[in-house]
Amino acid sequence: MKNIHKLIISIALCEGAGIIGALFTVSAIPTWYAHLHKPPFSPPNWIFGPVWTTLYLLMGISLYLVWKKGLKKDKIRFAFIFFLAHLAINAIWSVIFFGFQNIALAFLDILILLGMIVYLIKIFYPINKASAWLLAPYLLWVSFATILNLSLLILN
Repeated sequence: MKNIHKLIISIALCEGAGIIGALFTVSAIPTWYAHLHKPPFSPPNWIFGPVWTTLYLLMGISLYLVWKKGLKKDKIRFAFIFFLAHLAINAIWSVIFFGFQNIALAFLDILILLGMIVYLIKIFYPINKASAWLLAPYLLWVSFATILNLSLLILN
């Protein structure tokens, strides 16, 4: 119970990144995004909200498991800060893709994000194995989103 505030803050930070993204996404879905040519494997629009909400929850728990170890050790502090940097790159994707409607730049952003997630799992694993495994669904989804982003770039 002594670390409950860290858990709440960790989840709120991650869900907050989702809220930032949603601010740019919601208005673009029925307008700009609706008119894009999409690949046949493109999921229905309604699936993205529940998936991302769940992924942000798992990411928040993952961050918490690392943070509760304390930030005195350099490797833990670095992992914590790297997570925050990666979260900014995550949130920026929606701004670029939906806000600026720049599919190519969004693809560059998601490639960077994908690499950061892989590295994040690598640096989280020695600190807390569960925290690394909690990021696995996120890695899978962003891998799929990268393919979707590339497909949208090619088709449009």
